Amino acid sequence: MMMRIAIAGGGLGGLTLARILHRHGIDAVVYEREASRSARSQGGMLDLHPESGQRALADAGLTGRFRSEARPEGEEHRILDPAGRTLVHHRPRPGSFSGRPEIDRGVLRDLLLDSLPGEAVAWRHRLVAVTPRPDGGFELAFDGGHRADCDVLVGADGARSVVRSLLTDVRLSPVATLVELSIGDADRRHPDLAELVGPGNLWCVGASQILAAQRLGDGGIRVGISLPADGRHLDTYRSKRALLEMFDGWDSRLTALIEAGDGPPTPRGIEAMPTGTRWPHRPGITLVGDAAHLMPPVGEGANQAMLDAAELAAELAGDPADPDSAIRAYEEAMFVRIRPIAEMSARVQAMMLSPTAADDIVRFFTPRSSGPAAAD
Repeated sequence: MMMRIAIAGGGLGGLTLARILHRHGIDAVVYEREASRSARSQGGMLDLHPESGQRALADAGLTGRFRSEARPEGEEHRILDPAGRTLVHHRPRPGSFSGRPEIDRGVLRDLLLDSLPGEAVAWRHRLVAVTPRPDGGFELAFDGGHRADCDVLVGADGARSVVRSLLTDVRLSPVATLVELSIGDADRRHPDLAELVGPGNLWCVGASQILAAQRLGDGGIRVGISLPADGRHLDTYRSKRALLEMFDGWDSRLTALIEAGDGPPTPRGIEAMPTGTRWPHRPGITLVGDAAHLMPPVGEGANQAMLDAAELAAELAGDPADPDSAIRAYEEAMFVRIRPIAEMSARVQAMMLSPTAADDIVRFFTPRSSGPAAAD
């Protein structure tokens, strides 16, 4: 009898899992709450790491497609102080894919979607309840009344995972507030800002606050303001005027990134799971990505979600007749792999929003060897 695999969530982790399983001749259905692939913006750029995100794409047979879409020049990274002085300037080797080339999240998601058969993704399926069946497996209930059964359930449903609650009652903790703005067609409409941001990432680092900007593949700029999670209501951050007051005294060339935003700021709370979170193995169910190990957004989340997917797919494909052994092996290895990465991510997040962030970050990005430093 064919094993019926359900994947809750059509983000990068869920789609990578479905794609690699498909390559091994194993069908899975991805249940996604969004109405279509274009229902909402998928966010900014990702840098895909060779040992995780790029490795998963290799397992998915998509390295060639990735290289045709990725932007190695997007690895360029400048860090400034509030006066606009350059603290660190990292320039990638032109055209090299040996580092961590950038790719738009939406482009990467489309690449994965295009690699799957059309029936592999069920859109407009927001999971609301999971009921274990007496004979094994699960019944899934979706918003609107639709139901489905599965033998194996993988929660790839992100920070607010419904599937996670069947495995652990771990609580999320606030770690930061992120306020986002977008600037479209920057080269034409805001050439000064396009030049300031460059082809990659710009961080302007003050005391316990960061004004960051990222160049997108479509010519736009994504602006992100990181602030400590101090309990203030998110409505505090919904006006440009309030944000500009927070950055009073900063160089006007930097705060122009806030003024140029095309619409009102969009604030959201950033949360994380405690490092070292584990759950006891339960037959027929597991988690990948943010559902399994929600970390501060410092560059590892999507990469580890895709690696989770690749490792789980390899275990399931290796012994499709015994999915429970595959899940157990995946979970034990994943818990060991994630712990130091989650600890590092928590340290980096705390460092970036500390009162001495600029000095700390320069040290972080400057090699300890006696050779030339990264800053120039």
